[in-house]
Amino acid sequence: MASAFAHALLAVAISKTSTSKKQLFKFSALAAFCAVIPDADVVMFKFGVPYEHFLGHRGFSHSLAFALLLGVLVTKVFYRGVPLQSRQGLFLIFIFFLCTASHSLLDAMTTGGLGVAVFSPFDNNRYFLPWRPIQVSPIGIKQFLGPKGLAVIQSELIWVGIPSVLYLALVGLVKRLLRK
Repeated sequence: MASAFAHALLAVAISKTSTSKKQLFKFSALAAFCAVIPDADVVMFKFGVPYEHFLGHRGFSHSLAFALLLGVLVTKVFYRGVPLQSRQGLFLIFIFFLCTASHSLLDAMTTGGLGVAVFSPFDNNRYFLPWRPIQVSPIGIKQFLGPKGLAVIQSELIWVGIPSVLYLALVGLVKRLLRK
């Protein structure tokens, strides 16, 4: 898996597409939550659920179906005054879906694990992308602190950090041009 830092960074970059500065912190925090929450499935190890199980690590919680469900749920709970079928509701669902789905994209670009069940529950096969430049992050804080974690952070700075900064610069430029 990519680290929680990389997932959150990408989601915050995606959330900057919002034009409302008024609630940008809330929007960005929810976007980061959506991007990180799929890894809550590691708790299943404590219950004896194997990695490759439907509910195991990188299983259903890493799927596009889960991303859509979470996008709808976050919009419904945190934006109660916004009808889901409205333009704003659909935009919020899409952004939260995109942030959650970005988790699977990054994990499918890592150098380890069993792959990602992107199409679960319809297809529980695990997939990687053919191009896998991101160093896989160890599971657990203890294992992350040390040389392995440093290698992961260096890899993520190159493959997630730089593109995120470039994306933010592009969004900023487009917003500035639209204001003129």
